[in-house]
Amino acid sequence: MENSSTEVLILTMKWGTLYSSADVNRLAAQVRRHLARPHRFICFTDDAAGLDPQVEPMPLPELGLPAGHSDTRWRKLALFRRDLGGPDAALSGTALFLDIDLVVVDDLGPFFDLPGDFFIIRDDDLFRAKPLRRVNPGRDRFLHSVGNSSVFRYQVGQHAYVLDAYLADPAAATRDYEISQQFQSAQLAAHGHLHYWPKGWCVSFKNDCVPRNLASYRRDPSLPVGAKIVLFAGAPKMEDVFAGRGHKWYRRIGDIGWLRKAWENP
Repeated sequence: MENSSTEVLILTMKWGTLYSSADVNRLAAQVRRHLARPHRFICFTDDAAGLDPQVEPMPLPELGLPAGHSDTRWRKLALFRRDLGGPDAALSGTALFLDIDLVVVDDLGPFFDLPGDFFIIRDDDLFRAKPLRRVNPGRDRFLHSVGNSSVFRYQVGQHAYVLDAYLADPAAATRDYEISQQFQSAQLAAHGHLHYWPKGWCVSFKNDCVPRNLASYRRDPSLPVGAKIVLFAGAPKMEDVFAGRGHKWYRRIGDIGWLRKAWENP
């Protein structure tokens, strides 16, 4: 459990053109509204232009791939470097990582109050049940254990074994695991560090906020009681929802005024 007066880190990553500095600035503003304790908001990025002064830019951490390997799709694993931030400005302490494509809607303090050294979303908590997976019980158990790395808390530098295991054989990792969060979860579980946020803190917009099926024509989306972060697992993506897209004949998006208010800078 983190002392409420101790400074904590909020981390995010932006590279390429999918998200803009404005998106990062919105996320930082959401954090300021919903986190009372002292914190640094750090954005690892390849382009710091346009970031607000309250956002601290840092270069994207290097994966450290061995010669002959140039696949950077699993770039997020670089967050587990022992010297995150670089040898001259290495970060330390408790950090909460947030993907850019989410909306903070309530107090983030509880994310730092849970005792333990690592917490993450259980990926299955963001989706509806998949009964067909039961035909392969072993795979079903594994997938049920996978953590969704959109929101996780950790001690910086204390889980370098995740990155070490990847760098030991990147080709095998990408062959044996479909996405990086599956590999990351397997390493954390092997070390007894895979723990999940209470169900309902991090919710799916599509699966938890939008009424199911044709009920969406009778009721607008609403925030479940106890939810603190809204994520956009699957489709529609965040940018589609706020652009007025993502409607299907079997799913009306409806009025999202409450969500847009939480998302926008005041």
